Amino acid sequence: MRILKKNPQDTFRVKAYAGTNGVLLAFDLDKARRPGFLGFAVEQKEADKPWQWLLNSLTFPGKAHTIPKWGATPSNLAPIQKFRWADYSIDPGTTCKYRVHLAYAGQPALGEALEIEVTTDDGKPKDHRVYFNRAVAASQSFGRKFSDVDKLLSKNKTLPIEKWPAAACDWLENGLLDSILRFISRAKDAQWALDVAIYEYELKAIVDAVNEAHKRHVEVRVIYHAKKGDEQTTANETSLKKIPAAKKRGRVTTKIFHDKFIVLSKINAAGERVPQAVLCGSTNFTENGVYRQANVVHETDDKAVAKRYLELFEVIWSNPEDVSSTRNWINKNNPIDPNQKLFVGFSPRTGKVDLAEFIKIIKAANTDLLFATAFKLPDDILDALLGAPNDPVLRYGIQNTVSRITGFHADRTAEFVAPALLSEGLEGWVKEGLRGQKGNLLVHTKVIVTNFTTDHPVVLSGSHNLSVPASNGNDENYLIMSDDTDLADRYGLEILRFYEHYRFRYYAKKLKLKEAKPLAIDDSWADDYYRPGHLKESARLRFAGG
Repeated sequence: MRILKKNPQDTFRVKAYAGTNGVLLAFDLDKARRPGFLGFAVEQKEADKPWQWLLNSLTFPGKAHTIPKWGATPSNLAPIQKFRWADYSIDPGTTCKYRVHLAYAGQPALGEALEIEVTTDDGKPKDHRVYFNRAVAASQSFGRKFSDVDKLLSKNKTLPIEKWPAAACDWLENGLLDSILRFISRAKDAQWALDVAIYEYELKAIVDAVNEAHKRHVEVRVIYHAKKGDEQTTANETSLKKIPAAKKRGRVTTKIFHDKFIVLSKINAAGERVPQAVLCGSTNFTENGVYRQANVVHETDDKAVAKRYLELFEVIWSNPEDVSSTRNWINKNNPIDPNQKLFVGFSPRTGKVDLAEFIKIIKAANTDLLFATAFKLPDDILDALLGAPNDPVLRYGIQNTVSRITGFHADRTAEFVAPALLSEGLEGWVKEGLRGQKGNLLVHTKVIVTNFTTDHPVVLSGSHNLSVPASNGNDENYLIMSDDTDLADRYGLEILRFYEHYRFRYYAKKLKLKEAKPLAIDDSWADDYYRPGHLKESARLRFAGG
């Protein structure tokens, strides 16, 4: 959801982008009004709550934070010296109002203000619902809310997630687990079917929900990753003990059965499955997948999309030990079609045609490019993400695995490693740690959004890691969604949330900062935003455009 508000002279404007759990505010101010400008003071009113000032973790030189506990100052006293500001702590379906005031040097009162109202997406009236876990146990909010978790984990670093405080678990999964359980519960009795295709099947809450569906006579089938001598296969089979042998089949592969989707179907009078909905995305059914790694669940009631997923499921179910037969079926029945507004894609396939299409989508970006990836990428994908030298495209990217463009920043002045944490606190920031994380995989989402700030964005999302093995060896699935600004807002805000979270931490750690840089006492902070040809100027104009 996008709303633009501007004054009658169009010398001051505010644009709001509402996602699932956040709102991005973009500001613009005419150059003629810049002299003496100190930044933006922002008030927020969430639902029926009273108005309150958004907080700034920075303040003016020599000034102490007025809220020492949080290391922050209300923005009417410490204005925001950026042309974008995001609020990532809003529940889905919440209506928020924002008042954005102009602050000037030597001016005792705040200046002109614009008020804007926007509602975060609750998914209920739409065919598509998108859920993201918070995942960042290292974040400021988690550290402040759940300091008791650190004490628990200091005593037992392997404490299972079920024994964490319930509030901490709920905060981390952020409705993502609830969405999976709610989807499974839609299959009420023998008139319904659930077909589950899963790589990692371990989380007790999900396993129990599927078992309960089977007990209430839902037609349950499960295809799971199976490889001789493989630990994941053993874990999957342990979790599937209560599902009868006739209702489960191992995908015998030398690669990875990397799918994670569930198809919901009705059973008609002839005993056939009639697909109604599908749940897909990047989330493995594990503690890490649901609570700790950044992931997405995409749920749609688009019956045509669900039908495509069920068709693939049937192909694998009929011959789970023959990957080549699946590849041949995909080559014949799932050709890449760039003309579809919503394309459902699968692998393995021959000739890397999916990668070629991904590269084409990336290279077609002419305004901006947002991306989040987890693992090693091939050079041609990296080259496409990097783009041509000095091109005008804004790039905001986060990669969990180190590469030559790891965590690439829009201004191209430096590279930064996405999963950087702060092992030492600095003023306004708490010490960070992995808090129970198994391994170093923090960002597992695989999403690309091109031309986010336009009316014609393209979103690529799924289990596919944009790699050669994902193309020609693994079982994968993905969606390519064009011209849907609501979906772009949901995905785009999530990428920006993680980008901003980890970028600051990388630079703070790299520069060994003991305290954050204070606010400027004059309008010099805005120099680059008005410098012709500078990417910050492009960002100011594009994000607040329309």
